[in-house]
Amino acid sequence: MARTRTRSEKTTQKNGQKPARSNGHKAKTPRKVKLAVNKRALKNLKLVAVAYSHVEREWFPTEEAYEAELEVEERAQEVIETLEKLGVPARGYPGDQYFFTNLIVDDPDLVLNLVDTLRGRDALQTSIPAALELANIPYTGAGMRGLVIGNDRNLFKQMLLANDIPTPDYQFIARRGTNVREDLGLPLIVKLNESGGSVGIDAAAVKETLKEAQQRVDELLSAYKVPVIVERFIDGPEITAVLFEDNRKRHVFLGEKIFRTKPDGKHAFTSLESYEDKNAYKYRPVEESLASKIEKLTSKAFTALRYKDYAKFDIRVDEETQIPYFTDCNPNTAFGPDMGLPFTEVLALYGVTFEEVLASLVSKHAKKI
Repeated sequence: MARTRTRSEKTTQKNGQKPARSNGHKAKTPRKVKLAVNKRALKNLKLVAVAYSHVEREWFPTEEAYEAELEVEERAQEVIETLEKLGVPARGYPGDQYFFTNLIVDDPDLVLNLVDTLRGRDALQTSIPAALELANIPYTGAGMRGLVIGNDRNLFKQMLLANDIPTPDYQFIARRGTNVREDLGLPLIVKLNESGGSVGIDAAAVKETLKEAQQRVDELLSAYKVPVIVERFIDGPEITAVLFEDNRKRHVFLGEKIFRTKPDGKHAFTSLESYEDKNAYKYRPVEESLASKIEKLTSKAFTALRYKDYAKFDIRVDEETQIPYFTDCNPNTAFGPDMGLPFTEVLALYGVTFEEVLASLVSKHAKKI
């Protein structure tokens, strides 16, 4: 569930429509944030390895799961080019059978870890930090524990509940024939327990009846062969929260998604189809009092889930109670300069460029070398 597909730049907005702002929205433009960058430390780096997922169609159960990973090599190359602009030598390393051998031979100062799947399996991504720690090679991003939690929606939710962080009521289902609980309420959304890039969440993902939800559970179990999560769907604003740690402090960046259309005509949410339309939604600043509440919960979640350097959280805010519910986490979210990536788009609201965040991340680790 670590990855996020890039919204296509090919699709143009239809009918000249612009997303409407809700009445009473009181949010000022966020102040520009300046990240800590140690330019002297950057000069000491002789080689940064950019590790990324190696993908082949035969490893994925469906075409959409495969396509969710196709952009990784191109994105890694964009990161390499940005590092070189910063004067940092960089090289790409696909996560294949030669990965560890190539690293040992080249002996990089630091590995920028963008790997979120190995042999098509999200659960194997923990092999990367494990191998790097064994070889004593510094790397960016979450370690083994953080990635294990981030790759398992059921475990992620258990950790949130244990730390008094709101998450919607849910049911974990591993076998076909298991009845969806009536006490979850309606509507419901059915998700894969292990996935990313909205794989398995199409325009009809929100179900209005138990019968429809049950049918969707059985479909996903059959197609993907992994457990599913049935979650109470929270009607209300969808917030993207990004936490980034520079060498001095934690920064929380927030953006509210304003959807151009509702995928199913009734509910606003991020669907698989939205990644093919760059105008599916826009980001705007979050209302001030709500932002303050979410910032505190985001920092608390980041600590509880054992994350490091950066992470992205998806949050739904109940329209009636204004309670922010954490629905998903991405400790190894898609990282790159493309403005179709939520991480990059949200930071841009605060005047932070990808080049700046990359320089801050790499220089923080370079200082420790």
